[in-house]
Amino acid sequence: ERSDERSAHRNGHYERKLHTGAGEVKLKVPKLRGASFETQIIERYRRRESSVEESLVEMYLAGVSVRRIEDITEALWGARVSPSTVSDLNQKIYERIEAWRQRPLRSRYVYAFMDGLWLKRSWGGEMENVSVLVAIGVNEHGFREVLGVVEGMSESKDSWLELLKNLYSRGLEKIDLTVSDKSKGLVEALPEIYPASKWQRCLFHFHRNVLAKVSHSKKATAAAMLKAIHAQESAEAATRKAMEVADALESMKLASAAAVLREGISESVTYYRFPRKHHR
Repeated sequence: ERSDERSAHRNGHYERKLHTGAGEVKLKVPKLRGASFETQIIERYRRRESSVEESLVEMYLAGVSVRRIEDITEALWGARVSPSTVSDLNQKIYERIEAWRQRPLRSRYVYAFMDGLWLKRSWGGEMENVSVLVAIGVNEHGFREVLGVVEGMSESKDSWLELLKNLYSRGLEKIDLTVSDKSKGLVEALPEIYPASKWQRCLFHFHRNVLAKVSHSKKATAAAMLKAIHAQESAEAATRKAMEVADALESMKLASAAAVLREGISESVTYYRFPRKHHR
């Protein structure tokens, strides 16, 4: 219907293809004369469903070659995706990842868990180990949030400084308690950026360090003894219990395990300074 109140009118349609998880479909897109048409269901100029694009990106990031992606898409959806399409999609996702990595942070997180993950990647046709440093924060409301992810060739002090400086530059000024394994690089770097943050040695890693000095036949007994240490009601009681356990380990001819326990117990009870309901 044409009238003085209308700014445009329908003018037929044009066809275009859309790649979906169920295969390729043909759409008849309405054309307007005097205005552009945009549907609420499918974005203008879009050629693939979001699920298809996400699958392409995931395949590439998982190490599937572009040539192999072409073969897979043809087998799954009946249409080949060109290398330039995969490249364009990855460029978009890298921009989104970088924006997320550099987003502003709260000025304070009560707790921060930090660790290095060792992964294998293909680089120049060869496989090599790479360290990915991760920081996870817990805010005042008890919610966890990934704060930062930085790739480093090792868990060195310089690598950890890079991550901590990144967090600080994005607005994170205070961490009440940092939890990590006894990574020498992190332990040395933390006071330089967050001198007021207390440090707690991760109990899982600490127990594993002790049990590494225990023979297989005695591991179950030693593990139960270690668990009893951190079931105490206070840091003082936990320290006393640790000394008793160390004596018991020595009587079991496990002097090396006892030495690791005595050396590290003071680093593993810092969390007692914080509310009991947070301990778990």
